[in-house]
Amino acid sequence: MYDHVLIPVDGSDESTAAARRGLALAKDFDATAEAVHVVDQRARRLTRTDRESGRLHEHGESVLADIESLAADIGQPVTTELLEGKPSVQIDEYARETDAGLIVLGRQGLTGLGKRLLGGVTEQLLHRTAVPVLVVSGEKQAERREFDYSRVLVTTDGSENANTATRHGAAVADRYDATVHVLNVVDIQAAGGAFNAGGLNEAFIERLEADGHDAVAATADDLETAASDVSVETAVERSDSLDGVAAGICEYVSDRDIDLVVMASHGRSNLKRQLLGSVTSQLLRTVDVPVLVTPRST
Repeated sequence: MYDHVLIPVDGSDESTAAARRGLALAKDFDATAEAVHVVDQRARRLTRTDRESGRLHEHGESVLADIESLAADIGQPVTTELLEGKPSVQIDEYARETDAGLIVLGRQGLTGLGKRLLGGVTEQLLHRTAVPVLVVSGEKQAERREFDYSRVLVTTDGSENANTATRHGAAVADRYDATVHVLNVVDIQAAGGAFNAGGLNEAFIERLEADGHDAVAATADDLETAASDVSVETAVERSDSLDGVAAGICEYVSDRDIDLVVMASHGRSNLKRQLLGSVTSQLLRTVDVPVLVTPRST
């Protein structure tokens, strides 16, 4: 599934940790790996001399050289490319040009202006790309060479969009002989609405849970079809937190010691503006394990 892994890097610690994980994934999937650094056009415009502009390119070359050393240490061949422009646009276009099956990058990175940002490149890329993106938070064990994917969580709300995550979860689980957890979270706050001060009828909540059980059962069937040897566990959880589904997922990740979350970029809504709406956006900002975000169905 992942024949070519694209790894955008910027020299930050989180970017390097993501590169280490991306290179290890490429090795495990017997894929080619390519690291790219984008000289941010905003930073280029702020330079006053050709010498200052040249330093941006020198920095990029240095960042890529560090990744080459990292790849040699891991034992995974890597090619590199220095690009220039708006990072999210350049990464997306290059991913399509090189037929990348997966993009791996840090949750936070450094802009060309030296500012650290969460939304930035990562969020902009997720808004535009049709390539699956593995978003990696800061690694507690950044120097390790092997990564555990024993417990993979696939989230679903029963929509066709959410089901795009199934085959990716199956591929990872099959490769690492993992157990796949399939989770549906019933958002009590959202179900009640903003002006529901009296709470929800228990029978109504139970109907929502029944729908959730149908959704996880269907996803479990799809997973077992895609990877027959994979062990699957299903769960439907309630969340009465103001953070809704994202809070329920985070709690499940912590309680079950999940190693990887796989989720679709869209849930029930296809609206572009909701790509990183409540669930995906909140989860990416709070969960401490990698999140594989799969593009919406078309």
